[in-house]
Amino acid sequence: MTAALKFHAQQPFKTKRIGKYFSLFILLGIWFIPNTMAQEEKAAKAIENASSKGFSGVLLLAKDGEVIFEKATGYRSFEKEIPLKPTDIFEMASISKQFTAMMVMICAEKGLLGYDDLLQEYLETPYSGITIRQLLTHTNGLPDYQEVMDKHWDKSKVADNAAILEYLSIYQPPILAQPGEQYEYSNTAYVFLASIVEKVTGRDFIEISREWIFKPLGMSSTDIRTLEEKSQVSHFAAGHLKDDQGNYINANKFHAFDYTVWLGNRKGPGRVSSTVSDLLKWDQALYTEKLISKASLEEAFSPMTLQDGSLSQYGFGWDLDLASEWGSIVSHTGDNPGYKTIIVRFIDQNKTLIILNNNAHEAMDELIKSCMEALGNW
Repeated sequence: MTAALKFHAQQPFKTKRIGKYFSLFILLGIWFIPNTMAQEEKAAKAIENASSKGFSGVLLLAKDGEVIFEKATGYRSFEKEIPLKPTDIFEMASISKQFTAMMVMICAEKGLLGYDDLLQEYLETPYSGITIRQLLTHTNGLPDYQEVMDKHWDKSKVADNAAILEYLSIYQPPILAQPGEQYEYSNTAYVFLASIVEKVTGRDFIEISREWIFKPLGMSSTDIRTLEEKSQVSHFAAGHLKDDQGNYINANKFHAFDYTVWLGNRKGPGRVSSTVSDLLKWDQALYTEKLISKASLEEAFSPMTLQDGSLSQYGFGWDLDLASEWGSIVSHTGDNPGYKTIIVRFIDQNKTLIILNNNAHEAMDELIKSCMEALGNW
């Protein structure tokens, strides 16, 4: 008998105390089971309602890393009427930014860069006085590279980071604000961040992302894929948009408007593709020190102080809500042609909401709201 067991054996409960606790457990059980069933029913009704309106996607809810609700509805391919499965791979869009931020944080822990280093120490751009921290937190004031590329780039070609940097240097669009002055969501910043990672490591950003994040976490379905590579994945859920007849077709067929095609080789602001189960592995790793220290993670989930002393509620690749009714919440959305994605982490409760949508459906917002309430009260 172990010491712990001996200790308890030497202090038996009295009969009345046993009855007291037994009654309490019964009462808690009676409350817990209906509450759990009620929240599961709420989630089921929410996805059923979205599906009835035409929503196509996968919903996953988890608690303490365990899946408590999962449902796929709609089509992987509308044109071929192939039903979606929970294991299907989706484009993450801007959820990708949290992986880019993690790459920068790993570089920082390796001593390859510092958060308060200046952009011009690593890249030649028309913009100076911007720190890596300001790139991470969208407080840099940079202009939108997509506007420049949309106006000047030959869309029969596929641009990469080097081309984006070149066109920004050629056309030099003005800054939107002084560094540190305000929050302004910046895809340009995350192009710069991925390019900085390549600069300090001397390696390809995609290759090193696999080595530092995807493989160590067992994210076997996650990668940064080219259009050709995506076409070779049988269970890749295509993004869909409606044509003139109101039918959903592959978003890549809207070539002139689909920046994911002619900006298809960019790295940093998007392009990660994954599954709900892989995103849950990612989510759970952020409760550990598998990738970086807890101190670095805490910094990633801290607001940025602006020049006027106010706080910007965006960390390193995460939107922050640190005083919600369910405690601290960090999240991020993604939006590509045909796709809407979201990951929400209730970090005080270890609860996770992931929704991946591949027909850019307007029912997404109501589904998020309903499932947030169900998960928060689970």
